[in-house]
Amino acid sequence: MTRMYVDAWDPSYGSSFEGGDGGDGPGSSSSAQVDVDVEVPAAEWAPIDVSRTAAVPDVVFLVDGVRRNDAGLWTAEEDGTTYAGLAASYAAGVVRCDLARGAAELVGARVARGLFTASPTATDVQAGSVRYEVHRISGAGEASKLPAAVQGPLTALEIEISAAARDGGTDGADLLVVDGPLRNRRQLPRTIGYVKTQQKHYLPAAQEAIVPRLRPGQRTPVFHLGSVWGGWSWYLRLPGASGAPWSGIVRVECSPELTADQAIELAEVSVATLPRFASSAYKDPRAPQNLVPIAGLERRLRGMLGDARVLHRALSLATSHTR
Repeated sequence: MTRMYVDAWDPSYGSSFEGGDGGDGPGSSSSAQVDVDVEVPAAEWAPIDVSRTAAVPDVVFLVDGVRRNDAGLWTAEEDGTTYAGLAASYAAGVVRCDLARGAAELVGARVARGLFTASPTATDVQAGSVRYEVHRISGAGEASKLPAAVQGPLTALEIEISAAARDGGTDGADLLVVDGPLRNRRQLPRTIGYVKTQQKHYLPAAQEAIVPRLRPGQRTPVFHLGSVWGGWSWYLRLPGASGAPWSGIVRVECSPELTADQAIELAEVSVATLPRFASSAYKDPRAPQNLVPIAGLERRLRGMLGDARVLHRALSLATSHTR
């Protein structure tokens, strides 16, 4: 009999898994070398329950960033060449969750704006009271590639804000959760990357078959990815999933610079900690993967970006003086 499931994830965000196989998991395979014999032998893979000895952190920091394209621009050079440009606003912030007190607070947030272009002559743009700092990119600077150029400065802002939030000190009894892959944030201590959307197959078929069998609050064994941005990784299922095979599944990762034992310890911490932040479908269209503190942080940061229509008009006025 054919079985159907309704994914709680709002379709306007795509799917919680991006596959072409009828909702059975990710759609394409990763080329990364994978070692599944890290925590247990490959033949012994099975769902792992939360450990009774897992050290739950006193404080959890969750960091995220948002970005918005404010206007597309073009520059006309003296030699007749033209270059596309993108004026973008972006912001990063950190929420501090005190698990003992059951309290959460915004402990840092910053907004930045940039003009991204390959133009050799472009300079900062002052749009009313807002300045868009020029970020010169390499290559031809095709318009379609400009949005991706915002990620680098946004990541740098997230690293800055994360370090500043931890300056108060928690005697090492904290955990930093980065929304998305770690990439070049791997140097941050006691940090995990939280990947909501599953796009790639990383595991061999026999081990991947364990992932849909996970119950809420269970994880897979830790495995190692040998790609450029690889490291230690594992899957876990959050509570509140719809029942579809990959619903509520997230992939968590930590720095490859850690030992296998340290990675396993972080995996135990993550499965004891992250489920308590899972969102509910009636409150969040990306439930349960969009963690409650992250959702609140995103709303706050988007509000800090300012009115897009006002900024667009200010940019139009500012650039009209250069023609």
